[in-house]
Amino acid sequence: MRRPLLLTSSTAVIALVLSGCGSAASRVAGPAVPPTSGTTTSPTAAATTPAVTTPALTTPALPVATRAAATAKPTRSSAPVTTRRPTASPSPRVGAGAPPAGGSAAPPTGASAGRHTFPITGCTASYGRSHHDYPATDIFAARGCTVVAPVTGRVDEVSTVDRWSSLSNLGADRGGLSFSIVGDDGVRYYGSHLSRLLVRAGQRVVAGQVLGAVGNTGSARGTATHLHFGLSWPTRAGVWWVRRGEVYPWSYLDSWRAGGGASPVAAVAAAHRRLRDVPPCRADC
Repeated sequence: MRRPLLLTSSTAVIALVLSGCGSAASRVAGPAVPPTSGTTTSPTAAATTPAVTTPALTTPALPVATRAAATAKPTRSSAPVTTRRPTASPSPRVGAGAPPAGGSAAPPTGASAGRHTFPITGCTASYGRSHHDYPATDIFAARGCTVVAPVTGRVDEVSTVDRWSSLSNLGADRGGLSFSIVGDDGVRYYGSHLSRLLVRAGQRVVAGQVLGAVGNTGSARGTATHLHFGLSWPTRAGVWWVRRGEVYPWSYLDSWRAGGGASPVAAVAAAHRRLRDVPPCRADC
């Protein structure tokens, strides 16, 4: 009776071994087929992938004043814009901060420009209504008084060296330091016996511009200081006997001194027609 039992036990052992081998064979051959019913969660699938958050690009907030300036529309100012011209320096006065001899004075600005101006300023001056030998006017004033351009124009001739000698008494040298200006009106204006001269030939000047200072150079040496003043028409260079004066200036000086604008153009043109361009020298030749 025991032998059949042993056979049965062996059979059972063999069955169990075969059953285990079959399970191992199944594991080696391939993955187990999931059951058809129910849900199996894979550990890999169940793992939660962390979310990647991209920071939002934001524009930094501007201060209130800056935002207002950036967004405000340009507006046109109602107030007019004024451009001020630079103020010109005043013309230097001779004897009080004037330029050195041989320099040039800056043209003045204002009402004097373009008008006739009395040729001595800042001092008491006197003159008569006659002149020796030929038409001219001697305007007496203290030494160093300021001599100014009587009109706007171009400096024609200047004499910057006093060459006069009483021994020779040459007519060309009698004026000492002198100037002539051909005005924009076509008249030539002459001044001589200066103690200082500040302009050069060819220079543009305006009425009232500083030219030099009253003196007594030339044939006026040893006499009262004065400005010899003459009116004529333009000539070639060196015609000094016409340059020194062909028309009496005193009536025009009266007008300019009073602020008037009397012009010698007509009188000078009449003398020019009568005497021609270069009349012969008649005195102090």
